[in-house]
Amino acid sequence: MKPIERRVFLKTATLSGIGLSLAASANAGVFFKAPEKRIGIIGLDTSHSVAFTKALNSGDNSSFNGYKVVAAYPKGSNDIASSVDRIPGYITEVKKYGVEISGSIEEMLTKVDFVLLETNDGRLHLQQAMAVFKSGKRMFIDKPMTASLADAIAIFNASKKYNIPVFSSSSLRYITGMDEVLSGTIGKVTGAQTFSPAKLEKTHPDLFWYGIHGVETLFTAMGTGCKSVVRISDAYTDMVVGTWDDGRIGTFRGIRKGKEDYGGTVFGEKGIKVLGPYAGYNPLLEQIIKFFDTGQVPVKPEETLEILAFMEAADISKAKGGKPESIAEVMKKAEAKASKILV
Repeated sequence: MKPIERRVFLKTATLSGIGLSLAASANAGVFFKAPEKRIGIIGLDTSHSVAFTKALNSGDNSSFNGYKVVAAYPKGSNDIASSVDRIPGYITEVKKYGVEISGSIEEMLTKVDFVLLETNDGRLHLQQAMAVFKSGKRMFIDKPMTASLADAIAIFNASKKYNIPVFSSSSLRYITGMDEVLSGTIGKVTGAQTFSPAKLEKTHPDLFWYGIHGVETLFTAMGTGCKSVVRISDAYTDMVVGTWDDGRIGTFRGIRKGKEDYGGTVFGEKGIKVLGPYAGYNPLLEQIIKFFDTGQVPVKPEETLEILAFMEAADISKAKGGKPESIAEVMKKAEAKASKILV
């Protein structure tokens, strides 16, 4: 090779090498790209959808790591008037924050990376959740998680099948004072009594619709291990007593007349903690964002299922005139039903 040809060859080879290096770096950027932060909402029939959108899309949302709601599928309940009637107004509200309205769940899923399943009607959640699982996206399911324990078991079965984590929680899990209980300030919890509004909706088991808030607070303090439930009920009040397998007693009072509020008292070996007031949506939203970031659920499926079993057992106890109902039996029957649901 002549000297001039050799210099041209080396120059060309060097430039080619640089080009390949740049291409490799670009491809590496694809593989190591930071997760997208686009959230989609399913269901604009609940005030939670508007509250989450305002928190995430208003001004400086640095506490939420830059996540924003970018799209929503508005359809929620088909027949619960209090939900259906809200949709037009809530569409208008979220549009103010730059949210695009999609014509279907499938369309919305092409535009987002994470999902808030907010539909107020728990009967629809299994079907809606399946579409999200199949898209491979992480999802939070708002209350009520479902309208039956069997459907909730089916959702968690699907979560395992598709290897997509999911969790559900009421914001009352994060009521003021609960952090002190969980940090051990009052020592080992020996019992608790909680209360919340307990409005009824004929399409859902009694406590699933609204009593879930106070029941979630109870289980946050007590933990899992409830073995039986007794419920005394009239038109205005529910009193549900759970006995845990270590002998501890936890009670929930559902309010349907008079002053409504959220709260409770937790009893410990070192002290007693009064819970409240309600801390709003942001503490829950912060946990949702951490979950979207890490894939680590803040509430284990086992605890959520026991909460739902507690509420389902309360309905059975009521039907039996206040006789105790076994959580294990309720779970066994629900698992049998869930095994017949294809996911």
